[in-house]
Amino acid sequence: MDKSFEASNFIEEIIIKDLQDGRFNYVQTRFPPEPNGYLHIGHAKAIVINFEIAKKFGGKCNLRFDDTNPTKENIDYINAIIDDVKWLGYDFGDKVYYASDYFDEMYELAKKLIEKGKAYVCNQSPEEIRQSRGTLTQPGIESPYRNRSVKENLDLFEKMKNGEFKEGECVLRAKIDMSHPNLNMRDPVMYRIIKTPHHRTKDKWCIYPTYDWAHGLEDSIEKVTHSLCTLEFEDHRILYDWFLDELGVFHPRQIEFARLNLTYTVLSKRKLLHLVENGYVNGWDDPRMPTIKGLKRRGFTRDSIVDFIKTIGVTKSNSIVDYALLEHCARQDLNKKAKRAMVVQDPIKLIIENYPDDKVEYLEAVNNPEDESYGKRLVSFSKELFIERNDFAIDPPKGFYRLKVGQEVRLVFAYYVVCTGYETDENGNVMTVRCTYDPNSKGGWSLDARKVKGTIHWVNAKDYLDIELRIYDKLFLKENPEETEEEKDFTSNLNPNSLVIKFAKAEKSLLEAKDFENFQFLRLGYFCKDPDSTKNHLIFNKTVDLKDSYSKILKKS
Repeated sequence: MDKSFEASNFIEEIIIKDLQDGRFNYVQTRFPPEPNGYLHIGHAKAIVINFEIAKKFGGKCNLRFDDTNPTKENIDYINAIIDDVKWLGYDFGDKVYYASDYFDEMYELAKKLIEKGKAYVCNQSPEEIRQSRGTLTQPGIESPYRNRSVKENLDLFEKMKNGEFKEGECVLRAKIDMSHPNLNMRDPVMYRIIKTPHHRTKDKWCIYPTYDWAHGLEDSIEKVTHSLCTLEFEDHRILYDWFLDELGVFHPRQIEFARLNLTYTVLSKRKLLHLVENGYVNGWDDPRMPTIKGLKRRGFTRDSIVDFIKTIGVTKSNSIVDYALLEHCARQDLNKKAKRAMVVQDPIKLIIENYPDDKVEYLEAVNNPEDESYGKRLVSFSKELFIERNDFAIDPPKGFYRLKVGQEVRLVFAYYVVCTGYETDENGNVMTVRCTYDPNSKGGWSLDARKVKGTIHWVNAKDYLDIELRIYDKLFLKENPEETEEEKDFTSNLNPNSLVIKFAKAEKSLLEAKDFENFQFLRLGYFCKDPDSTKNHLIFNKTVDLKDSYSKILKKS
């Protein structure tokens, strides 16, 4: 393997040194989700780090499910996770790995530890184990069952496996040091009894390995070289190493990195589940959720998410990332990739008085000014159009370059028009604006090359679609949703206006839109077609505004 790599973060520095020192002569990583929920943006960080590092060093990254708790796992989560990893653009080969593939091998290795006098069956209750564990300043108390003979422990462990004990009646514990300064080393539990059928092994097992026991063994069996974890596992690394060293098996290196923390967001599975189960959101793929499925449905592209993860980088210290950076990455990507379309969300009529009554013409509109390969489309134009209400003012402020009586503007892709008057309803609300057009300004450019400062979009009032717009905002009002008043929880910070539904007039080209397809609705923002849409009822979710607040933050700094 070529060892002349340049490191872009501290993990890569460690890997390069391991290659140079001969500790490993290849690189293999893994992404090991528990199939007990849907992946979120925090998991996306782990996915990107593991797969990109493997790719950089010409190695491989396994997708492995840590399916060691059948009470919380199901096949729907597994399928959703596989889809999410693929959607993010990562290839994990033909095989998906499971911790349950190794249950027989883990059981035999546990017996090996018992035979070495390094593990024992304990009949203390979970509460007694917790109470006897000690504190950071007080040593733990040894279990009264700690000094059972090897023969007795082997016999009891087999009875555990055969289902001869009730749940909670006993566990298998490692025999390490009850006065160790790291509490994880105080005789941790390796196996517990769970009499729930497993989604893969069915009723074969009624004992299941804990994460600390299974994690290192899974990595070792798969010959993973670098086990990349978030910082909360740093205190567990000593136990990871102890198990592998005691067993004398292949020993990967565990490296920890900072997890993702995002403003206006919660990334706790428990809290996300609470939002779903209590109806605060409409399921795991609600576009307000930080799940990968929610982000996809909102219109975030895979490239924007990967770019966001790469932009924040890999560090050893925890920090909070501004949600505006995620929006910035989405905006940068969508500007290059999203098709353009015209949609009017607060319509009033614009009547062109000197345009022929029955004439309809089709004007060329650019699909994406950033990329000519997107081509052009034809949009219909007639005497009556819809324009945005705020594109006309009776008594506008200084610097208002849109429509007012006597002022000329450009109708994008169409003609120059001059406002001649307006009509209101009985409450004084403007309902119709009248104008005349310059037939010699087709395409939005005049023969005399006169300059017009204002450009507005429009939709043909005689040939349009009615569509639903779902306008999404941040789910929480506070940067830190956990910052609450006394006796209130994080849901007290939910944003009551995180979803606003509007109805709009749209050009008919949107009939061809595919589910999840991205668009820039001119002057309104970036939107994505929602899969709830039907042929007669199109729905578009707002992804982000056109305005880029993060770029302004960068300029100021």
